[in-house]
Amino acid sequence: MKESSYIWKNGELIAWKEATTHVLSHTLHYGNAAFEGTRAYMTPRGLAIFRLHEHCKRLLHSCKILRINCPYSLDELKAAHIELLKANRADFTNNVYIRPLVYLGYGVMGVSHINAPVETIIAAWEWGAYLGEDGISNGIKVKTSSFARNPVRSTMGKAKAAANYLNSQMAKYEALACGCDEALLLDESGFVAEGSGECFFIVRDNKLITPPHDYTLESITQATTIELAKDLGIEVIERNITRDEVYIADEAFFTGTAAEITPIREIDFYSIGSGSAGTITKSLQAEFAKLINGEKEQNPKYAEYLTFID
Repeated sequence: MKESSYIWKNGELIAWKEATTHVLSHTLHYGNAAFEGTRAYMTPRGLAIFRLHEHCKRLLHSCKILRINCPYSLDELKAAHIELLKANRADFTNNVYIRPLVYLGYGVMGVSHINAPVETIIAAWEWGAYLGEDGISNGIKVKTSSFARNPVRSTMGKAKAAANYLNSQMAKYEALACGCDEALLLDESGFVAEGSGECFFIVRDNKLITPPHDYTLESITQATTIELAKDLGIEVIERNITRDEVYIADEAFFTGTAAEITPIREIDFYSIGSGSAGTITKSLQAEFAKLINGEKEQNPKYAEYLTFID
């Protein structure tokens, strides 16, 4: 990780190395925290945060679900992101990943978090393709995980909660140990849910298919991909997908803030389609690249998707 000069913490900019927390912080022991993943892109007009409003809104929704009283409003969080990137401007020459986190600090122990102090941080650093530049171009290898997606009866999957990602960590570890790049998790009924940190799409007969949100986070990049697909005249279907249907798909790919649009060339040692990035996947990648590069600003639908750091 390439360090930046400052991290925003509780309303102040502090040096990166001074952004510390106590070892008895409540979240460290019990896992209750809300976070986001946001990207800022280096466009011809300068650095721009992608869908800042939606990411900050989802962060506050996660806090509400988790019974964490975030001390900052939507507008204050958006302003803090901009302040942080301006302060670190000299550190950035490429695309940037942004991590806001609302967590429970030091003050109480025991399972109940009611009286734990709430801390808020935002960090930003340069970060390239999450699943590798080669993966973006040529596709990745995926393994169906032995771990099921967290069931809705025991966890709250609409919150981007720190505790939810232990399951993702184990699935990712298993996939890497098997020589793959990423995991695909099924839900408790055996249908495809999502990756360890991404949403999932397949293409069959020129139709784009993605699972419903029964077991998945409501993804901002997934929603963006669906919009772009509709612009291209591609029919989009949200329905359950079985594991064996994936094997006979014409194309498959992951989407997410970190993963962006990453093709899948192989799942469980089954070659997907031609074994490389498919035509529809490539066209969506191209449209997404135009969007994050500021080339769709004249389209009213996308005019507010980029927040430029002046």
